[in-house]
Amino acid sequence: MPNAFDENNPPFDRLTPEEIERVRRAVDIGYFRPGESIIAEGAAAEALYVVIKGAVEERVGDETVALLGRKDCFDARALVQGQSAHTFRAREETLCYILPRKAALDLINDNPRFAAFFYLEISHKLAAIARDEEDRTAGATMRARVSEISLRPAAYIDAGDTIETAGHRMREVNTDALFVRDGDRIGVITGMNLSKAVILNRMPITAPVKPLTHFDVVSVAADDFVYAALILMTKTNKRRVAVRDAESYVGFLEDVELISFVTGNAQLVASRIDRASALGDLSIAAREIGGQVRLLRRQGVKVEAVAEIVSDLNRRLIGRTFDLLAPPEIRVGCLIVMGSEGRGEQTVRTDQDNALILDAPVDAALLEKFRVAFTAALDDFGFAHCPGDVMVRNPSWSRPLEDYLADFRRWAKLPDENAHLNVAIFYDAVAVSGDAALLAKAKQELIEATRDNNAYFAHFARAIETFPTPIGFFNNLLTIDGRGDAVDLKKGGIFPIVHGVRTLAIERGLLETSTAARIQKLVDLGALSRDFGRELTQALYFLMTLRLDAQLAAASALVRPAGLSSMQRICCATRSAS
Repeated sequence: MPNAFDENNPPFDRLTPEEIERVRRAVDIGYFRPGESIIAEGAAAEALYVVIKGAVEERVGDETVALLGRKDCFDARALVQGQSAHTFRAREETLCYILPRKAALDLINDNPRFAAFFYLEISHKLAAIARDEEDRTAGATMRARVSEISLRPAAYIDAGDTIETAGHRMREVNTDALFVRDGDRIGVITGMNLSKAVILNRMPITAPVKPLTHFDVVSVAADDFVYAALILMTKTNKRRVAVRDAESYVGFLEDVELISFVTGNAQLVASRIDRASALGDLSIAAREIGGQVRLLRRQGVKVEAVAEIVSDLNRRLIGRTFDLLAPPEIRVGCLIVMGSEGRGEQTVRTDQDNALILDAPVDAALLEKFRVAFTAALDDFGFAHCPGDVMVRNPSWSRPLEDYLADFRRWAKLPDENAHLNVAIFYDAVAVSGDAALLAKAKQELIEATRDNNAYFAHFARAIETFPTPIGFFNNLLTIDGRGDAVDLKKGGIFPIVHGVRTLAIERGLLETSTAARIQKLVDLGALSRDFGRELTQALYFLMTLRLDAQLAAASALVRPAGLSSMQRICCATRSAS
């Protein structure tokens, strides 16, 4: 095989080393002139082709149905079926790797994972990509650096300081261990050391800490691998180790933080939120939520699980903020979140989509004070303002239930673009604090207001066409003008799925909130076939995964096709076009 052959390109990345060697011995290179037929419609396919350079048209009759480029392969189906249903013709000067039919069929017969890429429908191919991603990311957490973990701060005292001073210092910096300076050497003292000295050994709190200090410090470097720290803690039976950077200590790595990092333990963040007694406590938790996303993806956790975990944490955070700030007259109402947060499909924190349903009118000045304080708190936590101002601070989204119900009837009878948008937003709402019965009643009234109104739903569904699908004439991904090599998958791929499913769900009066749950319910009702429902869910998660990984890699919600594998591009184009 030529040295330039990319054995990591799907589906060849599924081959064993021995199978790769078989390919090396069998593969050749072919040159095709512009307009030259590579495989004719109805002809026997004698090889599997992989484009090295140039472009190949896939044609049905006179119509070009796809344009294949570098690393794309064809026509595996013809190999299996004996003849090609399509014509493959070079559009320009083209070079291809050529794997003879017998060699390709032997690989298909010997390697189920290789065969799966040619036999299975698109939903199974998406699942195969997800499994490969899990394999690739397995162990990535253990190869992370210690500096990526949340460390306890490095605080110092002198060897001559008293036990009482040490105790106060630990409380000030919220830590259970201190570094102790004694001339040129550095030691460590812990809260347990202080407790044993005073309680068991009856030492006075005015005694110096030097006799209690351990100067045989167990430490790791900040750029050491996480697995090295874990091994060291296990061997030395230590609950914490010091972390050094160059010649100084920068903090402590506790076993709790290490376990949380390795396992992606979001429960620790949830507990911090639930125990919070002030906004400052919640601010710490808000920062930790963002870190959980990166940790979970590094571990290969599927995007649907990441979204569920992050959405739950964000709901807890927003709900606890409401509990801390709302006076009793407002707290008996219902705080709701909407949009992707409401559907449980939020990954990276975006803007505020929230509202307040009051059970009765409250004092205007009191309500306005709460609106300002609540929005400011979420600002501090990193939640950007909603461009459409769908926020508690907007009087239209923080008012009594009866006012909402009156608007529902108006939105249904005199629908316009804003009315449709408001219905879609509210239908995705979930309660995060207060009286959830208020939201339940509101949703039921919203469904009743639009029930059996086919004309309404015809217009409601047209929002799917708001954003152009980023697919070109030859099933290639179209990038955004002025934004370089970038595609907005949220607008062009995710939104049509979400809103299409939402339309079918509200038309049938479903109370499920997440898109996946709505799809499953529609399948159960016979509104969607089981196969299509499965493919639709897989497509949603696939597009969400690409978008999340782009956000984590470049702090951008736009996906760059150049960074995708050829199979990812094919699946992305196929799902967006569908």
